[in-house]
Amino acid sequence: MVTRMRIAFCYPPFSKGERFPNLPQNRQFIYSSSREVKLYPVVMATAATWLRNSAHQILWLDGITTRMSWKVFEETLFSFNPGIVVLEAKAPIMKRLWKLIDKWKVESGKWKIVLVGDHVTYFPEESFKTSKVDFILTGGDYDFLLVSLVRHLEEGRRLRPGIFFRDKGKINNTGKLRLDHDLDEAPIIDRKLTRWQDYGEAYLYRPCAYVMFGRGCGIKGKERGACTFCIWQHALWQCSARLVSPQQAVAEVQNLVNLGVKEIFDDTESGVLWDYEWLRKFYQLLERERLLGKVIFSSNARGDQLDKNTCRLLKQLGYRLLKVGLESGSNEILAQIGKKEKIEDIIHGVKNAKDAGLRVMLTVMVGYPWGKEEEVRQTYAITRELMLYKTRAGDCLQASVIIPYPGTPLWLQAKRNGWLIVEPYDYEKFDMGQPVLKTKIDAQQWCNRIWSIQKDPQFVLKSGLTIRSINETVLLLRGAKSLLGHIRDYMRTGER
Repeated sequence: MVTRMRIAFCYPPFSKGERFPNLPQNRQFIYSSSREVKLYPVVMATAATWLRNSAHQILWLDGITTRMSWKVFEETLFSFNPGIVVLEAKAPIMKRLWKLIDKWKVESGKWKIVLVGDHVTYFPEESFKTSKVDFILTGGDYDFLLVSLVRHLEEGRRLRPGIFFRDKGKINNTGKLRLDHDLDEAPIIDRKLTRWQDYGEAYLYRPCAYVMFGRGCGIKGKERGACTFCIWQHALWQCSARLVSPQQAVAEVQNLVNLGVKEIFDDTESGVLWDYEWLRKFYQLLERERLLGKVIFSSNARGDQLDKNTCRLLKQLGYRLLKVGLESGSNEILAQIGKKEKIEDIIHGVKNAKDAGLRVMLTVMVGYPWGKEEEVRQTYAITRELMLYKTRAGDCLQASVIIPYPGTPLWLQAKRNGWLIVEPYDYEKFDMGQPVLKTKIDAQQWCNRIWSIQKDPQFVLKSGLTIRSINETVLLLRGAKSLLGHIRDYMRTGER
């Protein structure tokens, strides 16, 4: 007889003063003052849904997003009394996680603790040596691996590759991770189970929902690759790119439309834009199911994907905003980080998108160890130029200090070249509270200055003059509040 399990998906309410970590579904970690950044952990939610569909009892407990107190968080968890607790790990909170795991193992007496995420994919054995963790699921398809693990524990089925575990006091594993799973096998996410309305960001219409129509960063017409700082692409997706079928994507859209969602954000690394035929089929299916115009789409994107035909099709599909990685205004820096784009291509693509009536969010990084003052000035100038080009309400940007997360190619390069100004395994220092790389510029000052482009009178005026609805007004006010929070983050130079 099969014994169904009680499984808790947890984000413990870690904090630093009044700031909370961007941990769920975040590629970059920071303790932030902004209360508007609450990303929905898609893969974790898929795993929870999959196991609920198999009649397991599920607790979704995101203490970070809900700003839950530790007392309420632990009372809720212990009251549920799970057999398995699943935690997402990232470098800056590893020491806190290890202590928490050991505490829970003592207090519960029987819980099995499972770690997933980018850091433990790079360093799986480390957590076994420093904590009483039971299992580590490597790679980004940890929804598939968690289902495999649960079936193994309850029915004795064979485990998929990529799982680490303790075996008679030794660390063992099921072999090298393989990302050969059919993404269409994963279920449509149970949004109610996973409290989807708790999540959202300042630049998205509410209610919003997050999806991943694929996994990994696709590059149109080029070989696969990844920026050297990108921990998700290197650790979770092994520099690969896959998409769900257009049919599966449309089924997800239908479910979200039925829930009353206004905007869907595709958090796949470069969206689906690198496959034009996929987009065309997606359009045809949405039209057939009478879903065109029922919901707004936004997405991550690469600038070199944004040719005129693609931008026109995106507009027809109902896309509103594209989140484009600029990273630097210097071709030399773009080449050194392996972006496989030139600044001219990014500028051209962003302007194509804006010409088609799409909004754009630019993401920028500063603090490269080989960077020069003139290069960051050029980055600032290009960012400002693009932000002021055909500005519309909803255009925005993000800026951050570059962090080479442990295990990434950039971190390995920094170790070799002596670029790190902190110990390479002093994980707590990688929380973006201060630069960890040698740099010739004041990285946090420049970060603050780039964020502040959104306070430029021209940008504010142009944005205001293009407001066409009360929803856009609310969006801009929420964005301004979030901006102030982010600027406060980068004014805390050196605060630990």
